[in-house]
Formats: sequence, structure tokens, C-alpha cells
Amino acid sequence: MNDYLVKVNDLSKPYDGVNEGYDGLLYDQKIAMIPDVTRKKEGFSGQKAIVLPRKVLSERCAKNDIIGTLYITDIGYYPKARHHYRERNTGAEQHILIYCHKGYGSMVLNKKRLEIEPGDFFIISAKKPHVYMADEKNPWSIYWLHFKGTVAAQIVAVIEKTIGSKGFLKHSEQTISLFKEMYAQLERGYGRDNLMYANMCLWHFLTSIMYNEKYAPPGDREVKDELNVAIDFMKKNISEVLTVEKIAAAANLSVSHFTYLFKNKTGFTPIEYFNHLKIQQACQYLLFTELRVKEISHELGIDDPYYFTRMFTKVMGMSPNTYREKRIH
Repeated sequence: MNDYLVKVNDLSKPYDGVNEGYDGLLYDQKIAMIPDVTRKKEGFSGQKAIVLPRKVLSERCAKNDIIGTLYITDIGYYPKARHHYRERNTGAEQHILIYCHKGYGSMVLNKKRLEIEPGDFFIISAKKPHVYMADEKNPWSIYWLHFKGTVAAQIVAVIEKTIGSKGFLKHSEQTISLFKEMYAQLERGYGRDNLMYANMCLWHFLTSIMYNEKYAPPGDREVKDELNVAIDFMKKNISEVLTVEKIAAAANLSVSHFTYLFKNKTGFTPIEYFNHLKIQQACQYLLFTELRVKEISHELGIDDPYYFTRMFTKVMGMSPNTYREKRIH
């Protein structure tokens, strides 16, 4: 790895093919046209960083059946990181995720330059050559972490497939809060509980990035896609008998297009999904009310209690009465 301090004029050297091929120009011609100042990998006022000891990682993380699937190796925060610059000709040994809270920067990945603005994040797979740097005039403030694990590559692949190497976090407050929680735990040392807590939070942290729109509190979602509109419509009409035509109309889509989108996104047909919501509500009635099965069936808009019982059993693997007995006692 290129971990030493580097001057911009050193970029006149080719960068393993990553420098070349960006709009037909060398990287230093297209990107590094900035003053000849010393670039830094760290050393910023107010910075925070934790690099976990490799022995701790190998013995307490990688070998752990639970957190060995996904664990943090390095984590930190660089505020107003003027002259921040990292270049790794052969990539890093870990996957990297960086979130730009304020300011600006840029990165080069797969021979392409990406501009980074406030609210953007980018992710870099392990062993993939890359360059990233803070803007000279308005340098970024970034939250960053490196992570590994037996499922880490698969998680990165999902993010890259669904979002790309760069994305935008519309709702970042809770994501940042999770980051600070992970950092605070590791800052207290590498005891078993600290490692377990921090690394199990990492799943939540990455999930909040992968599904940022869903992660926001319902009232904060400014724009809902057709599927979320349809699901909201189902929930508001949980006691009704709905057809695919009615649900598709609520989402302002044709029946065929809506059915295709819904099944592709959720893995269920709209009616299957609606029935699952009904059964979810039925479980609430069974657990927290004294309503009889016949009454619950009626509350959910199902006139035939025997049909309701068959549907409940198919979804939950047991009858409504058995569910109530097993869950209460």
C-alpha cells in the first residue's frame, strides 16, 4: 500500500492503469491539476481513529463464529481533512466505506473519477486499486471504516449492484449515530463484549446504507415509490377485501406492470403480501386481545373463519389457537 506522504507532482507516474484511460488523459493531467503541496493520509486537527491490533482481529474476530462473518478492522473520523490523499496501487486488504459529512472530495475507481459531495458515500472492494482525496478549497469531513469477514465481499457486492460504488444518504442522522456507537465501544478496548457489540452494530450500520430510504422514519420519507405506496394502501385497508386491480390503481400502475414490479422486489405476489400483513395483524389480536378466532377473522375482512384458520396455519405453521397458547404461556 502507498501509505507514505506523497506530493502531487509524484502523480506524474502512471498508476497501474488506473491513472490512464480517464477521458483519454493521464490521471495527473485530468485530476491532479492542483497546487504542489504535501498530501496527507492522516494528521488532521480533531481527527479520531482506531486501528485494531492484528492479533485481536485474527484471534478474537476472525475466529469468532458470530462476528467472524463481518468485523471492523479500522475506523475513524477526519474533520476538514485538508490535503487528505490516499493512493493504493494494489488496493487495501479490507473493504473500505467512506461517508462525506461535509465538504468535498473525489475518488478514482475503475479508471473513472467520481466527485464526492456532502451526503455522499463510496465503497471500495478489497484489493481494488484506487485513489481518493479531499478538495483543496473545501476539504471533506469524513467518517470512514475498513471491514472484513466471511460475508463482507457478498455485502459489498450487493451494495455495488443495487446502489453502485457511490451513493447518497438522504437520511444520515441515525447512520452517523450508529457509527459513533461502534467507535465508542471500540474506544473502550477490545474485550469480548465490546467487540461483539461494535461488530453486531456493523450489520445495522451497513443495512442503514443499503436501505437508506426504508431506514428513515415513515414521516420523513418525502417521496415514496410505487411499492411503498401500495404497501401503505394495504396496511390502511387491512380489514378490507382488496383485489390486485385496486392495489395497482392506488400505486397508479397497470395491473401487469405493478404485479411484475412487486413480485420482483418483494418475492411475493401482491395478494400473498397482503395476506401476510393480515396474518401479522391477526397475531397481534391473538397475543394482546381476548377476541375469538371468529371475531379476529371478521376484523380482518374474512367472512369465513375456517378459511382464515387455513390461511393462518399455512403462513404460521400452526393454527390460531395453538399460536395463542404457545406464545402466551
